[in-house]
Amino acid sequence: MTYTKIDLCSRALVKLGAQAISSFDEATAEAKVCAQLYEPTLESLLSAYPWRFALGKVELARLVSSPSADYKYAYQLPNDCVRVLSAGYGTKSQGIQYKIVHNTLQTNAERVMISYIARPEEDAFPPFFSNALIARLAAEFSLPLTESTTRTDYMYQRADEELKTAKLTDSQQDIPSCFQDFSLIEVRQ
Repeated sequence: MTYTKIDLCSRALVKLGAQAISSFDEATAEAKVCAQLYEPTLESLLSAYPWRFALGKVELARLVSSPSADYKYAYQLPNDCVRVLSAGYGTKSQGIQYKIVHNTLQTNAERVMISYIARPEEDAFPPFFSNALIARLAAEFSLPLTESTTRTDYMYQRADEELKTAKLTDSQQDIPSCFQDFSLIEVRQ
């Protein structure tokens, strides 16, 4: 089942025992809290783990202006970039040194390919991620809406459990990573 932003927030509110919303523009405390906390909570959860459903790879466009220090070139990060995982050149998106400054990647490489966490639309969220997000939203909404630290602590514990389950499920979506170019393995052959 796919959800919208409103669906995800409403399910989180129901977990708290609060009223569901039908719009972020409603004149209720629930709608105001949802409107303020939804995007930061989502981006925090997306950036916390290299989710396979949100992975993207792209060659970056070099900017005309050069960085003021440290590196020769600056590249524009994609608009949907939440977190850069690695950078490289050619078809290999790893292996170069870089730093992220604002919404640019700075490096000495003349071409850059990155692996990154993209901000997908809500209808692309797998069920395990939606459940983790709903639990995290409920925890974030808890204190402003209930003013109960005990309930908030409990909601964060539940959110952490949902996140562990989501990470485990996501990790089973791919074969395990193996060492590449590891000198100790090469010596043994």
